[in-house]
Amino acid sequence: MKNEPRTYDAVIVGSGPNGLSAAILMQRAGLRTLILEAKPTIGGGLRSAALTGPGFVHDVCSAIHPLALGSPFFRQLPLDQFGLEFILPPVAAAHPFDDGTAALLTGSVSETARLLGPDAHAYHDLLAPLVRDWPALAPDLLGPLRFPDHPVKLARFGLDALPPITHLAKRFQTKEGRGLLAGMAAHSIQPLKNLTTSAIALVLLAVGHNHGWPIPKGGSQTIANALAGYFESLGGEIQVDRPVRSLADLPPARAVLFDLTPRQLIQIAGEKMSPLYRWQLERYRYGPGVFKIDWALDGPIPFTNADAQQAGTVHLGNTLEEITAAEQATYAGQHPARPFVLLAQQSRFDPTRAPAGKHTAWAYCHVPNGSTVDMTDAIERQVERFAPGFRDIIIAKHTMNTAQMETYNPNYVGGDINGGIIDIGQLYTRPAITLSPYRAGAAGLYICSSATPPGGGVHGMCGYHAARVALRDTFGLPAPVALTA
Repeated sequence: MKNEPRTYDAVIVGSGPNGLSAAILMQRAGLRTLILEAKPTIGGGLRSAALTGPGFVHDVCSAIHPLALGSPFFRQLPLDQFGLEFILPPVAAAHPFDDGTAALLTGSVSETARLLGPDAHAYHDLLAPLVRDWPALAPDLLGPLRFPDHPVKLARFGLDALPPITHLAKRFQTKEGRGLLAGMAAHSIQPLKNLTTSAIALVLLAVGHNHGWPIPKGGSQTIANALAGYFESLGGEIQVDRPVRSLADLPPARAVLFDLTPRQLIQIAGEKMSPLYRWQLERYRYGPGVFKIDWALDGPIPFTNADAQQAGTVHLGNTLEEITAAEQATYAGQHPARPFVLLAQQSRFDPTRAPAGKHTAWAYCHVPNGSTVDMTDAIERQVERFAPGFRDIIIAKHTMNTAQMETYNPNYVGGDINGGIIDIGQLYTRPAITLSPYRAGAAGLYICSSATPPGGGVHGMCGYHAARVALRDTFGLPAPVALTA
């Protein structure tokens, strides 16, 4: 007699931080939940590997996690009981300049402001209210568009957040103040003259002051492992090496949540979608990609600025004007000679990342979507610019262009690690204009990836919100009590 396939209440396709978060919420509600992961290991953008050689632990995608400690959902999970330990560098982020100075994001608004000299008052006036209000604002900012719990505070944030960063930076007179804002806004991977680029910068600064920019000890994989360990402790099930190419690849379930972007969702479930919903997904826009390098090093990066040596993250792009030009050129399909480089130096603070006396470094620059141009020389020249002698300490390197990034994780379409551009047209209407961004155009189907609000980042909030909708819609279960930061 042929064995009948096991049935589940919910199946989650994909084991990135959002898929894992959705699965945890479903399992906590008493449902039988299964995660299917196409790769041999879980994690999505949270994997770590010895990319350059034995003993060197590199983060394959995400490395520094500004929103991990600030995530209202993660904060309610006992992840420390499942091996997750965060390290907070003395300086969250540094932004060096050609003259040897640097702007710094520290744990204190007052200290960061003081270091900006003439811009101290402008920075304090801008950030102090947001840092104070962050616990109240976080659930609204890290979720779908809805009537806010704190409308006055959110409106105050919106006045500063809606304009482009090039406009907000006019409040600052020093290159340090303006450059600090530009480096933060460049995480959005779009032209800095776009509306809402200020929102990205302000959120990153606020969480840095409230929670730091943490490094997971032992590699980003430990975040995924902790989430998975907690899920399994609740009775959840994970199966790896289980690619899903169509709905026929799924076991029977009442709800399916996809930690995938629109392109993969159409391929798997397009025939089940309403014509209008599918039409919108087909027009979903992906943004620029990334070219990434991991280095094994014979010593720490010799930054000219001593404070940059104490930072987990270093933004390499010099002035606001230079970064603005580089990001605009990338968006226009070009490869700037001096790209904005986002660099992490985890081994300075986490000795488990490299053999004794050795170090690792991680960096990427933005490139046109789908680019296969080798940006190794351009990136290394930018590092050398602010850390003379850097090239002399390179032992080995590993590079990934946009095609290789997409092979590693199909959600990174054309190398877009944000799961779709997060501009004003797709900030809250990602992936489509619907009553709920998490419903996937057919009964029982949901999307929980970074292609839904609030977008990219290791915070699990896309999965959390999608699971709440599925619990209510498909199972008639009350949604969990709303989160507080």
